[in-house]
Amino acid sequence: MGAGASAISALLCGAAAAALLLRWRGRSGLRRELAEAGRRRQLALGRMEKAAAQFREQNPDVDADSILSLSLVELSEKLRDGSLSPDWVFYTYMDKVRNARDGHDSTLGFAKRLNQPAAEDCVLVQVLKRQGALPFVKTNVPQSLLSYDCSNLIFGQTVNPLDHTKTPGGSSGGEGALISSGGSILGIGTDVGGSLRIPAAFCGICSLKATGGRLSKKGVVSSIPGQKSALVGVGPMARDVDSLALCMRALLCVDMFRLDPTVLPVPFNEEVFSSSRPLRVGYYDTDSFTVPGPSMRRAVLETKQLLENAGHMLVPFKPCRIEYFMFDISVRGLFADGCATFLDRFKGEQEDPNIKQLLLLCKAPGWLRSLLSWIVKPIVHRLANVLRNMNERSVKELWKLHCEIEEYCREFIAEWRKLDLDVMLCPVVGPAFQIGFPGKLSVAASYTILYNYLDFPAGVVPVTMVTKEDEEELKTYRGHYNDWWDKVFVKAIRGGVGLPVAVQCVALPWQEELCLRFMKEVETLTQRKQRNL
Repeated sequence: MGAGASAISALLCGAAAAALLLRWRGRSGLRRELAEAGRRRQLALGRMEKAAAQFREQNPDVDADSILSLSLVELSEKLRDGSLSPDWVFYTYMDKVRNARDGHDSTLGFAKRLNQPAAEDCVLVQVLKRQGALPFVKTNVPQSLLSYDCSNLIFGQTVNPLDHTKTPGGSSGGEGALISSGGSILGIGTDVGGSLRIPAAFCGICSLKATGGRLSKKGVVSSIPGQKSALVGVGPMARDVDSLALCMRALLCVDMFRLDPTVLPVPFNEEVFSSSRPLRVGYYDTDSFTVPGPSMRRAVLETKQLLENAGHMLVPFKPCRIEYFMFDISVRGLFADGCATFLDRFKGEQEDPNIKQLLLLCKAPGWLRSLLSWIVKPIVHRLANVLRNMNERSVKELWKLHCEIEEYCREFIAEWRKLDLDVMLCPVVGPAFQIGFPGKLSVAASYTILYNYLDFPAGVVPVTMVTKEDEEELKTYRGHYNDWWDKVFVKAIRGGVGLPVAVQCVALPWQEELCLRFMKEVETLTQRKQRNL
């Protein structure tokens, strides 16, 4: 009996040692892959630097600053009439990108996706190339994309070019940072909860999330494949609204409709975009879930006043049942499989520290999440509801959820129609958070993820900057719940004086041109006000 026990003990010890050895070898291999990715990145940057330096030597008269100062519309005109050489533009931006030092692999921030190039470009890139665009750099994203920070273990942390202690947002944070710093003039990204709009707001640029079916997603990799509750929107990022409109004109063409027959074959409606008729604008300065910081609220109210002064009608609007939406729809929809598909992405991967809090919740077994939900409910009401709604659902329950989403959308549109609205003005989270805070504040995406479930086109436009008065007022901030998340929100946005603050502009599904027209109006009125100060 003693010999048998000893044998079993030895066997278990051997198995444990073998498991540890395999785990060590796996991590050792991962470290080698990360080191190799870093080496290739440095080689690519070196080649880029050499090419840019050679161009500068051969073309000393090229005025890089004047090229970088041009909007996309102005640049396109100069390229078309021949007053600018495509080579001049390409190498000027290459030189700027070299200084920005951003990433280049399409990995979703996962090491296991290194060295796996796609067989062909996604449809959007194919269309842009046929229209004469020259894609020249890929930018950094957070690990898994399901975050509005911008950090992974391959390329590290991307910082906000306006303040290096702040995040550029995410998931399209690298793109937002590059455009904001002048290293690119146009970018394309995806948005399942704010991944285009939040980095644009944090970096002081413009972006548009289109209706889910307006632009092709063929060839685009999803963060949670198969998830259909929150609709992914694709769209452009740029320094101004006219550049977004130019991009949409280029994309909404026969080439895209032919390459992806699932896209609604409707070209850009110039008449709607160029219209000057007064708009009937709904607005709200809080969703009563994430109470806005002083600068967020001021941005909406000052923009409201500008619009009223310009002859537009502003109508108060209250988002319906937002707590029900956030917990019983939003969390249930993203994680209806009990987080299994999301966690599959992380198999064999080291975890970026900035996403560990979400992963802890996802990894907890369903029974433990239910128990924790019951325990923390009296202390942190919102966390309890998040935990309760992350559990796996049956097919019947998922279908019921989809019916609830449809009903919520009908209810929202009915209120919109009752007020006879054209568009909506509302906050977008900001200013830029301290690095590391987005992972602690997923609930702050309430202002953006709403319009993924509703599938409304939504864009952001920078309208103001954080003032010393905003910072002082932040000292007396009290959130709607006054819970741990509200307290963390204050810490996240503290120290933002001088950083940009944006507003969100929204239209009904398939009305991207109207959304852009409204964004253009906000941009024009804001710029006019700033010139007159």
